[in-house]
Amino acid sequence: MKATRRNKYAIVAMAAALALTSACSNAGTPNNGAATPPPAAETNTNTPTDETPQIDPNAKYDPPIEVTTVRYTDSSFRFPEGDSIDSNVWTRAYESDLGIKVKNLWVVNGEQYNQKVNLSIASKELPDMFMVDAKQFRELAEAGQLEDLTTFVEQYGSELTKEMIERGANAKSAATYDGKLLAIPPAEDYYGGAPLLWVRTDWLEKLKLPEPKTMDDLLKISEAFTNGDPDGDGQNNTYGLAASKDLIGGYPDLSGFMNGYHAYMNIWIKDENGQLVNGSVQPEMKTALGKLQEMYKAGQIDKEFGVKDGGKAAELQTAGKVGMNFGAMWNPLWPLQDSVNNDPNAEWGAFPIPSADGTPASAQAKADFNSFWVVKKGAAHPEAIVKLFNLYNEKIVSENADPANFHSADGFEFFKYALMSNGFGTPQGLLSVHKNVVAALESKDPSQLIPEEKSYYDNIELFLGGDRKQWGTNKVFGANGSWAVIGANYADNGLLKKSEFYGAPTEGMTEKQAILDKLVLETFTKIILGAPIDSFDSFVSDWHKLGGEQITKEVNEWYASKS
Repeated sequence: MKATRRNKYAIVAMAAALALTSACSNAGTPNNGAATPPPAAETNTNTPTDETPQIDPNAKYDPPIEVTTVRYTDSSFRFPEGDSIDSNVWTRAYESDLGIKVKNLWVVNGEQYNQKVNLSIASKELPDMFMVDAKQFRELAEAGQLEDLTTFVEQYGSELTKEMIERGANAKSAATYDGKLLAIPPAEDYYGGAPLLWVRTDWLEKLKLPEPKTMDDLLKISEAFTNGDPDGDGQNNTYGLAASKDLIGGYPDLSGFMNGYHAYMNIWIKDENGQLVNGSVQPEMKTALGKLQEMYKAGQIDKEFGVKDGGKAAELQTAGKVGMNFGAMWNPLWPLQDSVNNDPNAEWGAFPIPSADGTPASAQAKADFNSFWVVKKGAAHPEAIVKLFNLYNEKIVSENADPANFHSADGFEFFKYALMSNGFGTPQGLLSVHKNVVAALESKDPSQLIPEEKSYYDNIELFLGGDRKQWGTNKVFGANGSWAVIGANYADNGLLKKSEFYGAPTEGMTEKQAILDKLVLETFTKIILGAPIDSFDSFVSDWHKLGGEQITKEVNEWYASKS
């Protein structure tokens, strides 16, 4: 699916973490919704009674079956010699382990995928299983064109598969329609996207500044990083805070700055009456934007941020010209690792979001459930999607995982070839992974770690032995890394502000959300650049008139239906 450059960097960074050991057919004749019974190999005939035979979820189809799907690739997909999206380590495992031959009806570039799926839906030429976005999921569900997977997950799901699906309660809810589970849900991770404050702690020491505990501290640090020559080159060429034209995202992410003023951009929160309102149009946002405007006027933010994407903004930071950024837990992997590579004295610390007043700041978190693996109504073997997901979990996150062959090695990201790779995760989440790794480091006993955890452990050991190229892994999963800060603050103290809306796009969103998103970004950018702060008030009025009022009504109707 089409991804913004900002999101691509997030994906690349996470893939890098997990690769450090080498951290989305023509429709068949309907059968009235009844799934074709599984083949004989799917049942255990040694049952103690004459009742319905027990199903063996691990049984291999004999003879093999064929399932059709559709795929996308992009420039990041690289294959070993002789392999392709049609034939690779995953397709071979599907056939050898499960007796499932996967046939791609078509493969397109990621930017064309949604359009191609829309054409397939319109022409009713659907594959057996395929990935859809939230809008497509709702359209197909309402039209009764998807198989109910509820029973198949119960019967064929491995314990690990069931655990992962149940852990993501909101994702499961988003994949459910009319009480039926109509898709394999995407992974659900709120903590992983929660913003943190990253600070050049070596600059703090050089300028004899305290660590930031309040927004006042942050503003003083920003001024000193801008005017105090922290890089020691005798020139006035450094900035306090990183920013890009996107304002929020995995890097750099000004939503963390806004959260310090209890303002929450682009998420739905409860007001004092228990109704859902959009955080972008609340009064607290006006205050946060006013502070950013002051910092920009004072030269503490790059004057060209409004035309730079995350990659261009990172160039300043990796060149040692920016001392702070709000961002995600994976920022040490990119771009901060490059900063450390370029400057042996560079050191970055992770901090929770400081508050502008006495009330602790909550980090905003939003899970966009926008990729679902579904099975068309009437497919011959709807249970096959569950078995394929079982195999993915077994090879990637189980105790028997085989990351060197199925995740990444030698620059090849094998996991991208798998169906349902958007379900990637661990049952307990990466916070648990961090705790397990730190415990093993303290005890010097990694024997209980699963392969993913062991890879982080090994690289942190290399870092502790002097390998600065492993700094990023240590700063994510180590004792004083990003997950340590997330655990001690956002998790233990309940300082996570989740978006209260996680359903499929409403009718108003489908028609008008793009217009509102553009309005928000353009208005906020103009205010930071110097537009009158009171222009925020007219923006709020315009937002409601251009669709915000309708969407707010729809969101609250959805919320009431969930109660």
